[in-house]
Amino acid sequence: MDDAQIFAAIADERRVLADVLDGLDDRQWATQSLCGAWDVRGVAAHLLGPTVTGIPEVLWLVLRARGNFARSNMALTDRVVAKYGARLPQMLRANADHRFTPPGGGPIAPLTDLLIHGQDIRRPLGLARSFDPDRQRAALDFLTSPASRRGFAPLRLPIRWVAEDIGWESGTGATVSGTAEAVMLALTRRPVVLDELSGDGVGVVRTALH
Repeated sequence: MDDAQIFAAIADERRVLADVLDGLDDRQWATQSLCGAWDVRGVAAHLLGPTVTGIPEVLWLVLRARGNFARSNMALTDRVVAKYGARLPQMLRANADHRFTPPGGGPIAPLTDLLIHGQDIRRPLGLARSFDPDRQRAALDFLTSPASRRGFAPLRLPIRWVAEDIGWESGTGATVSGTAEAVMLALTRRPVVLDELSGDGVGVVRTALH
């Protein structure tokens, strides 16, 4: 995928997620996501944040957090929830075409973020989705590259990762196979998918995630 295709995919993923969020009730919004301390609302706010926050505010939050990017990210998400919490689906849709890219990450970073965090929301709510295989391949290529170390901290193990449903693989060593979705979530440290994986490397991954 070239940059134009990736930006188009980002816009589409934001709109698709906005459609999902439109139908949630209060209990679903408050459901614990797969992502740390965030509930569904927090994850949605995190995805919206870069499109509605200027660089000066982001830098101020980083300085306030004394350079701790995780803490500043949490603070930014809290501010987005406070300001847009009742309008997250509408704001995601309105800012779908925003071309935010993190420093050194390029557009593949926000696309990967959307694919992962979208599942952080859908899986606890029991919501299924279909994926575009080209987007999954691009995200998996990114997650297994050095460029992903900034902001994603994916697993770095002597593993041969295999996404059976899209004909993708990367790495050498013991094999871990599954769907592209399961491999993507395992790479980004979501233990919920461990039982969806197979191969002689699953034990290595299980140990790393516990």
